[in-house]
Amino acid sequence: MSPSDQTSLSHAARRGRLVPRRSRLRSEAIVRKTLFGTALLSVGTTGAIIVVLALEAISFFALPDHPEISLVGFATGTEWSPLLGAEPKFGVLPLVCGTLLITGIAALVALPIGLVTSVFLSEYAPGWLRTPVKAILELLAGVPTVVYGFFALTFITPDILQRVSRWVTGDEVFGTYNALSAGIAVGIMILPIICSLSEDALRAVPRSLRDGAYALGGTKFDTSVRVVLPAALSGIVAAFLLAVTRAIGETMIVALAAGSVPSLTLDPASQSQTMTGYMVQIFLGDAPAGGVEYQSAYAVAATLFLITLVLAWVGGLVLRRFREEYE
Repeated sequence: MSPSDQTSLSHAARRGRLVPRRSRLRSEAIVRKTLFGTALLSVGTTGAIIVVLALEAISFFALPDHPEISLVGFATGTEWSPLLGAEPKFGVLPLVCGTLLITGIAALVALPIGLVTSVFLSEYAPGWLRTPVKAILELLAGVPTVVYGFFALTFITPDILQRVSRWVTGDEVFGTYNALSAGIAVGIMILPIICSLSEDALRAVPRSLRDGAYALGGTKFDTSVRVVLPAALSGIVAAFLLAVTRAIGETMIVALAAGSVPSLTLDPASQSQTMTGYMVQIFLGDAPAGGVEYQSAYAVAATLFLITLVLAWVGGLVLRRFREEYE
C-alpha cells in the first residue's frame, strides 16, 4: 500500500467509521419519509380545519327553524344581536368592522415603531446595545396575551386614555371598554414580530450595496432609507403581513378590553366586538350547544378564515412583486 493510500485511510479512520452505501440509502429514505409525513400532517390539519368550518357554516345557513338566515343577509347585514331580543339579527358586518378597526389601530401603532426600531438595530445600534434590545423585544413576544388584555384594561384606559381625554376635552370620552385601548395593546403585542423579522431582512442586504452608497457620497441616513430599505422591502412587507394577520386573529386582548357590543362604527372610543371576541363569548357558555347562536360562531370563524386567506393571497402577490434576489 502506498503512503498516500495509508494517509487517506488514516484520515477516514479519524473522521469515523465508514458507513455502507445500503445503510446510507436506508437512513436517507427514513429522513425523506419523516419530512414528507410532517408536511402531509400540516396539509391535512389545514384541510381538516377547512372541512369542519365549511360543514358547520353550511349547516348554520340551512337550519330548518330559521329560514330567515341567508348568506346574503349574513354578509351584508348591519345588525348583529343573536343573543338579545325576540328576533335575532345575523349581519356580520359589525363584527368585521370591529375586527378591522382594532387591527387598523394596532397597525398604526406597531408598523411605524417597529420599522424605525428595526432600522436602528440594523444600521445604527452598536453590538453592545443591539443584543439587550433584541432580547427585550423577544421577551415581549413571550408575554401571554391575557396579560396584555389586563394591561389595557387597568393601565392604558384609566391612566392614559381617560387622563388625556380629561385634559383635552374636560370629560372622560373613553369608557372602561373601548377599541383604542385594545388596538394599542394588540399593537404592542405584534411589535416584536415586526422588529425581529424586519431587522433580519435589513441585515440580509449585502454589504456591497451599503459600501457602494457610501462610495458615492451617501450618508448613513441616505444609505439606510434609499438603499437598504428598498432592497429589503419584500422581507419588511412579509413582516407587516404576518403581524397584521396575527392582529386579526387575536382573541384575549379584545375579549377583555374592547367590550362585547357589536357596532358598525369607526369611533375608537366606543365599545367594539371582534369576530374572535364573539366566538369566545359563545363558547364560554352564553349559548346552548347546537343552537343557532352556537352554529353562528362557526359561520363567523369561516368568515375570519376567508379574510385571513385573502390577506395571505394578497401578501403573496406583493412579495412576488417586490422580491429581490442577490448572489
